[in-house]
Parts: sequence; structure tokens; C-alpha cells
Amino acid sequence: MKRRPGLKGPQRARMRLISGRLKEHRHKVVAPLRRGVFLVPVTITSLGLLSGFYSLVSSINGRFELAAVMIMIAFVCDGLDGRVARLSRTSSEFGVEYDSLTDVVAFGVAPATLVYCWALRPLGGIGIVAAGLYVVCAALRLARFNVQVASTDKRRFVGLPVPGAAAMLAGAALAYSYFELSIPHALCAVMAPLALVLGGLMISRVPYPSFKTLDFRQRAQIELIAGVLVCLAFLFAMPQFTAFVLATSYVLSGPILMLRGEEMQPK
Repeated sequence: MKRRPGLKGPQRARMRLISGRLKEHRHKVVAPLRRGVFLVPVTITSLGLLSGFYSLVSSINGRFELAAVMIMIAFVCDGLDGRVARLSRTSSEFGVEYDSLTDVVAFGVAPATLVYCWALRPLGGIGIVAAGLYVVCAALRLARFNVQVASTDKRRFVGLPVPGAAAMLAGAALAYSYFELSIPHALCAVMAPLALVLGGLMISRVPYPSFKTLDFRQRAQIELIAGVLVCLAFLFAMPQFTAFVLATSYVLSGPILMLRGEEMQPK
């Protein structure tokens, strides 16, 4: 601390004492606030994990629509926790690992359990294999994402994101319930290949859009605003069918990008 002209020795000592106490008091106030801010994204991730667990319980109990809704809630939590962590500057290695473990349960095991209990049980062993391969592909996709997160294009995902695949299965269950369908044989014939295709897309190198680079502080185009408003209106009017349509659109966006000439190259 620079000496101020006109301050004698006792005065300087008193100033140092006051400055030290102020720093100590600031640390006592700021440190708990930082820990509280850090807990916000972790709490959101935990809610997503609990939603995935409750989806498992609901699938086992035969409440398939509720199980699908829980997966959608976990999907929303997965989108919020990372953005909250980035905005509050509380991103950490712990949060990344915890988020991946949560995704294995909420978007790997829970959707596989839903699709097996809801659609694939009549297939017996074939249904178990199809659901099991989906879980394995989801875990492989998450492991690859963790090791390549620093070396890939932030605007694109390599392969179908695990939450997108889970939303597709949950959206299918919601649409089936919305239209009050009862075609078990056709359901088996459709959902078994769909689970395998989604698993293959997750571990593929098909490019998928990433919305992590969106900056909501910039002025959005009028077309984008209109599109969002239309989607929100349909979500309020018929949420089950709209969730299915949006999930299907995202799953198909990857092959469309690849047909346009985009392909993720290994780095």
C-alpha cells in the first residue's frame, strides 16, 4: 500500500487495519453468494435427473404418457442448466461430468425403458436387444462428446444429441396417446427400427444444429420471432403432437444437412 502524504505511522496502521477488515467482511459476504450461484445450475441438473428417474418409475407402472412428459421436463432442464452456468460464469468440470451422468439416466435409460415397456415388450428378446442397443449408443455418444467438446465446431453437433433422440421417443409416445391409437402390432414394427435408427444416428458423424451459440442479446429477425410464436401457439393448443413434430424435425435436420454437403470430419 502506497504511503499517503500527511499520514503518520499510527494513522497508516489504522488504515491498514480497516482495509483488512473490509476485505475479510467482503470475502465472508461474496463467498456464500458465489456458492449459491454455483448451486443453481447443479440444482437444475438434479431436477433433470429426478425427472428421468420418475420417468423410469412411470414406465414400469404403465403410465407411459407421464413417463414421456418427465423426459420432456428433463429435456428442458438440460437446456437450462448449461445456459445458466454460462451466463453466471459458474461452468466447471464437475458440472460437465454431472450433466453427462444425468443424461445417461434421463436420455439413455429412461427412454429405452419407456420404449420397451410401451411398445417392444411383445417382441421379447428382440425388444430387449433393441432397447439395450439404444442405451449403449447413448452412452457412447456422451463419452465421445466429452472427449471432443474442445475440438469440434460449436455450431454443429457430431451425431444426433442424446436429448434429441430421447425427445423423439417421448414425442412418439405422446403423439400415440394424443390420437388415442391402439395398434400394438404396427407399434412394434415401427418403434423397434426407430430405436435402432436413433442409436445409429447418435454414434454417427451426421452433423446436427447446435443452439448453444445463439445470442439472445442480439436483435432477432422477424421471421425467427414469428416462427417461435407459431411453435408456442401449437404447443399450447396441442402439446403432445407438437412435441412429436418438433422432435421429428430436429432428427431429420441432420440427414438434410449431410445431403447439403456438410459432414463432420474427425479431428
